[in-house]
Amino acid sequence: MRKAQSIADEVRRRIVELKWREGERIPDEADLAVEFSAARATVNKALQVLADEGLLDRRRRAGTRVVVNPVRKATFSIPIVREQVEDAGLIYSHRVVAQRLSPIPGHIAVRLGLPEGERLVHLRAVHYADGKPYQLEDRWINPHVVPGLEHAGFRDLNANEWLVRNAPYLRAEFSFSAENADRRDARLLQTRQGQALLILHRTTWNDLGPITTVRVVFQPGHSFGADEGRDQAAKI
Repeated sequence: MRKAQSIADEVRRRIVELKWREGERIPDEADLAVEFSAARATVNKALQVLADEGLLDRRRRAGTRVVVNPVRKATFSIPIVREQVEDAGLIYSHRVVAQRLSPIPGHIAVRLGLPEGERLVHLRAVHYADGKPYQLEDRWINPHVVPGLEHAGFRDLNANEWLVRNAPYLRAEFSFSAENADRRDARLLQTRQGQALLILHRTTWNDLGPITTVRVVFQPGHSFGADEGRDQAAKI
C-alpha cells in the first residue's frame, strides 16, 4: 500500500506540474513498473487510485491518458478525534460503552454490501473533552479484512485512531444528516431527548472489502472551524 501510494503521489505531481498534460497518454504500466522498481500490480493499483480521483482515464487497449478538464474528486483523510480535542487545548479521554461480535441488520448490510446477518464487531464509544462528551460513535468493523483486529481491545487506543493507523483504505463514502436525539444518544451525550444533533455516516473499503461503517454523533452546538470544516467536507 505504501509503495502504491508513493507511485500515485509522483504521478499526481507530474500531472499537476503539467509534465504530463491533459489528453496525453502516459507510459504503460510495464514501463512505470521498471521506472519505480515495483511490481506491475502495484503500479496498476496506484493508477487506479488516480483514476478514482478523476485524473486518469484508463481504457483497455487504448492505454491510460490524463483526463481533459479533470473534475477532481475529494481526497479523504479521516481525522483522529484525540488530536482534534488536544489541538483545542483540552484533555482527551474515551469510554467503550459496548463491544461484541453481532449480526449486522439490514440497513448496515446494504451500506457495506454484505449479506444481512453476517457477524461483525459492533462497537459503541464516547469521546470526551475535559471530561465532557465530545462525540459518540456507533461502529461496525469487518474482522475479515482488518488484520490484528482480534488483539485490539479499543480501551487504551480508541477504534477511530487504531483503524486510521492500522487499516489503510482505498475508498470512502460519507454523508451528513440531522436527527433528534433518541434516549440513548441523549444519555451518552448528556443532553435532552429530542435535541437536534449533527450526524456523520462514514464507510471505508480496501481491496478486500468493506472495513468499517460508523455513525458519528456530535455534541449539540458543535461547529466546524475553517480547517476542520474543510477536513470534514473535502476530506472526511
